[in-house]
Amino acid sequence: MDELSPMSPYEKVVFMKGAQIGGTEAGNNWVGFIIDQAPGPMLVVQPTVEMGKRWSKGRLAPLIEDTLCLRDKVKDPRSRDSGNTVQSKEFPGGIVVITGANSAVGLRSMPVRYLFLDEVDAYPPDADSEGDPLTLAIQRTSTFARRKIFIVSTPTVKGLSRIEKEFENTDQRYYFVPCPHCGHFQTLKWEGIRYDSSNLEASYACEQCKKLIPEHFKTQMLEKGEWRASNQSAISDKVVGFHINSLYSPVGWLSWSACALNYEMAKDDEQLLKAWTNTTLGLTWEEKGDAPDWGVLFDRREKYKIGVVPHGAYVLTAGVDVQNDRLELEIVGWGKELESWSVDYRVIYGSPTDTKTWAQLSDVLAETFESEDGINRKISMFALDTGFSTQEAYAWIRTQPFHNVMAIKGTDNSLVPLNAPTKVDVNFRGKKIRGSVRLWKVGVSILKGELYGWLKQTRNEDGGAPRGYMHFPEYNTEYFKQLTAEQLVTKIVKGYPKREWQKTRDRNEALDFRIYARAAAIALGIDRWTDKKWDQVIGTSNDDNSEQSSQRTEPRRIIRSKWMTR
Repeated sequence: MDELSPMSPYEKVVFMKGAQIGGTEAGNNWVGFIIDQAPGPMLVVQPTVEMGKRWSKGRLAPLIEDTLCLRDKVKDPRSRDSGNTVQSKEFPGGIVVITGANSAVGLRSMPVRYLFLDEVDAYPPDADSEGDPLTLAIQRTSTFARRKIFIVSTPTVKGLSRIEKEFENTDQRYYFVPCPHCGHFQTLKWEGIRYDSSNLEASYACEQCKKLIPEHFKTQMLEKGEWRASNQSAISDKVVGFHINSLYSPVGWLSWSACALNYEMAKDDEQLLKAWTNTTLGLTWEEKGDAPDWGVLFDRREKYKIGVVPHGAYVLTAGVDVQNDRLELEIVGWGKELESWSVDYRVIYGSPTDTKTWAQLSDVLAETFESEDGINRKISMFALDTGFSTQEAYAWIRTQPFHNVMAIKGTDNSLVPLNAPTKVDVNFRGKKIRGSVRLWKVGVSILKGELYGWLKQTRNEDGGAPRGYMHFPEYNTEYFKQLTAEQLVTKIVKGYPKREWQKTRDRNEALDFRIYARAAAIALGIDRWTDKKWDQVIGTSNDDNSEQSSQRTEPRRIIRSKWMTR
């Protein structure tokens, strides 16, 4: 980009983009230009230190090695005093330092003239409790009158996206391309994509002449295109901003047909659609976090028997919330397309420091549930919250089957619904013990947004259930008030907006243990099960039933809490 040249009057360039566009690659080439043509101190900031190291090894090192003019200016890392390390590259007249937005020390290590901030929407909200990492990094350039700052990112959530906020303060340039039929200049939008769902062969409809444009015309359209500013009230004439989505991706990269296929796969799943909106359209996702009306949920209760697995539910999971005087849990049945049924709600009264309390929980895990299909089912995965009475929870988990119970802990800032587990037990040398309890961190904010989206759904016109539809038996009002006891609000923290979930009433256990049961379902992998896999699960259950039914005995009497039932 000419705007990144030392001769350009702009000091900050903002690039808000979709995937497969080459934003990071533009930054990489800029780094090479600085080393070769305009040497000076430069700081490159990736979301984390580890990602910075991977970028240095996987992108910067090959760039230097494969470019003759750069190879001559950056010494071989194997030579003594080369000044060439993973996080630092010295060259005549300057240095490139690579760090992560999670390291306050790295962000304030030295003053720099050039600053490359990559994927800023993935930066943590706070760097070692010292403030916003974007602000800390930009402060490093304040001593240079002719500084250059390049900010690149795919956007995330509306109201929280750093790149969107930066872009809105610029002249907001969009790329206009001519129609090969009528010559009309226009930006490429998703609304212009046309395809047949049977073969997904996509083309683009000109907004002026309405003729379809095959994708092979894209190359000449891009060659003749031009950037046009749309905001005449930018805060500074030294700041310039660009936005481009993945529909502009060159021929041979991401095609319009691939975008259409990805949309068809994502349109019925809120989390997938969110990722598609961010990466393909380069737009922020507006969270639908307002709590549904508990009264509407109460009125749509169904008349199936509590404690019996309804028809259509083939897999059982449970979520357990630990309180100082009780354990509360919900058993959830799952079917195809993530349709779910609340099978039962239990309260086990007793302190978590009392082994008798945990013994009752063991009984629930060992319990067999009758089904309307005539099939006895057991809980496939138990998700136990370990944020309260942690050691007592770990102790109980160690006594249970490894493949049936998972220790979980909720986190608000996770980027995924369920993170990979980590071992928690160590020996006297501080090393992880084989067979240790594994702790899974659950992205509760993500799952609450998904849950509330599902709760707002209504049945299809033909009476069928949409993906993620939730069924409830005749629980009383307290259950539904707890299930809808939080709402998503925007707060200003250290001058930046932050979206967080806040309780609207004191009790929210029903919301918590439903989220945990969902995390257990994710751990089982049912989101990825194909129809063939579901058929295998259903078929196996039917085969098992033929033997179990002949040996079925009178089920034991279970005393359960009545306060949540009608």
